[in-house]
Amino acid sequence: MSPMEPHGGKLVNLFASDAHKHELAKKAQGLKHRVLNQRELSDLELLSIGGFSPLEGFMTQPDYKRVVSEMRLASGLPWSIPVTLSFSKEEAAAMKEGQEIALADESSKILAVMTIQQVYPYDKQDEAKNVYRTTEEAHPGVAAVYKQSEMLAGGKIQVLEEVPHAEHQAYRLTPAQTRAAFEQRAWKTIVGFQTRNPVHRAHEYIQKVALETVDGLLLHPLVGETKGDDIPADVRMKCYIALMEGYYPKDRALLSVLPAAMRYAGPREAIFHAIMRKNYGCTHFIVGRDHAGVGSYYGTYDAQKIFSEYKPGELGIQTMFFENTFFCKTCGSMASSKTCPHDATHQYSLSGTKMRQMLTEGQMLPVEISRPEVAKILIDNAKAQAAPK
Repeated sequence: MSPMEPHGGKLVNLFASDAHKHELAKKAQGLKHRVLNQRELSDLELLSIGGFSPLEGFMTQPDYKRVVSEMRLASGLPWSIPVTLSFSKEEAAAMKEGQEIALADESSKILAVMTIQQVYPYDKQDEAKNVYRTTEEAHPGVAAVYKQSEMLAGGKIQVLEEVPHAEHQAYRLTPAQTRAAFEQRAWKTIVGFQTRNPVHRAHEYIQKVALETVDGLLLHPLVGETKGDDIPADVRMKCYIALMEGYYPKDRALLSVLPAAMRYAGPREAIFHAIMRKNYGCTHFIVGRDHAGVGSYYGTYDAQKIFSEYKPGELGIQTMFFENTFFCKTCGSMASSKTCPHDATHQYSLSGTKMRQMLTEGQMLPVEISRPEVAKILIDNAKAQAAPK
């Protein structure tokens, strides 16, 4: 195993043993079914493989309330985002402690059995205000909370089947598998990089600056549910693969996917992402500008400041904070305000609108912004999206 201890001390594995699996699967057929949406399926997958260690199921009220109010589990262990499963009042009224229910995907395939430990009410607006720092439904994370049913149920999970996926199979490494890969490569220090966007030159720059001081890089893009205007995961994966093949040392960088759904919770999600990367075996984690942000809900560096709310070393993973980076036309290189003396007029920048227009028109992005291989993939995608249906 890599030297990084999982969050809470033990890497959780919720898959039923081979000896128990057949009996459990047979029992599950006769249980009430709860069909999970895409975000809930992502949560189930991360619970099952240990990405959410030390959680062993959806949160009961003591964990939920303390996470929302204090960013800690009931045990006191740092945790910043609720991981919950909601039910209607009618469904909740029919539940009792110790009851088992089957959890299924949208095709009704049974994936797991949950033992109900507690059914409890919750305040959606309070969760929104504390976790997302806004109660506005225009925020995609808040909108997801508001769409949930009125009650929550917590309980431990026993998993029968992996959450099925048709794509990115070669890159779907579990925390146990990334840890084994790090050990095989003899990496003692590993920096994790979170992204839900194609990697542009500024991202590449901060990854490589970080890589100067550690043994290896885990490029760990999130491929769960994102908002509709984000670039699809399959397009992004082509970009990541092209970059890894052409611009990263093969013995010092590993590409794997994180099956999490985006919450867009900004500062709190930065903590959440760091904890998950700790479980995947990373010793370090990069936090740049506006991590996991959306719109103008969070300050540019709020996601860095929030880490100071925990005691030094309490999270058990070292953070690497980076300022906004850019290509400086005068320096002739990538830089940040920490390394470049020139003002913004020297920086090579394009608005998002201008970049989308260039891509749709088939224009290559400047090499100061994007590697040509990535730009070509994005151009092809933009043209496909713009073509008459």
